[in-house]
Amino acid sequence: MQIVRTVAALREAVAALRADGGRVALVPTMGALHAGHLALVAEGGARGPHVVVSIFVNPTQFGPNEDFDAYPRREAADARLLEDAGVAILWAPAVEEMYPQGFATSITVAGITEGLDGAARPGHFDGVATVVNKLFAQVRPDVALFGEKDYQQLAVIRRMAADLDTGVEIVGVPTQRDDDGLALSSRNAYLQPEERQAARALPRALGEAAAAIAAGGDVAQALEVARGRLTDAGFAPIDYVLLCDAATLEPLSRADRPARLLAAARMGRTRLIDNLEVPAA
Repeated sequence: MQIVRTVAALREAVAALRADGGRVALVPTMGALHAGHLALVAEGGARGPHVVVSIFVNPTQFGPNEDFDAYPRREAADARLLEDAGVAILWAPAVEEMYPQGFATSITVAGITEGLDGAARPGHFDGVATVVNKLFAQVRPDVALFGEKDYQQLAVIRRMAADLDTGVEIVGVPTQRDDDGLALSSRNAYLQPEERQAARALPRALGEAAAAIAAGGDVAQALEVARGRLTDAGFAPIDYVLLCDAATLEPLSRADRPARLLAAARMGRTRLIDNLEVPAA
């Protein structure tokens, strides 16, 4: 596996992959890799076969009071995992390489970014859209893989890729979970042991609500019960528990179309998100 740190070296390395034949798959990450990331790599290999993984903790998607400085960074361990997984190139630029002096461009995806995490984290999705578009321009992949755990992010990237005619196929990979159901996330490392135990209430509450809605139950009541379960478990504050259109993320009061049940809540100092598919009733 090659580790490259400049755009010039990246383009040379990707050109060599293309000369070898086959499609190139991109897996964008911020590092601190876990089994969820490796599932993206595996899917990329199936669709590639050449896989490029980026590790870049992107400052433009962090708010002023968020965890940019504390975000876990362990490139050496991550590189070993990626090499074992058969990744061809690790793209690991410095901030100065990604955003050189004088950088002045930002991409905004309207509408789909305005609720949910977009409301809770102003400017977050501008940073996501900008860095992902740069990654597409740098790597020029045929396909890019993103986890469904960050469902709004996936929807934003799909909208951006379509609107800007990137030509990149966007693939969502199902959420990977621990044995107790908690969605795998790099931020789970922030949880204290007792918080980690309590956090299991999040997927359980969403599972109960999704089952009730799919069975024809009242949406508002199911959401209220889920919020109560989270409060009882010690989550505070609860940013949202909503049923939304699976494509547009418009909030729904009835499950009359393909939908997604999404939640974000804080356990101690750690903000957790999760979502489940809810088929049309």
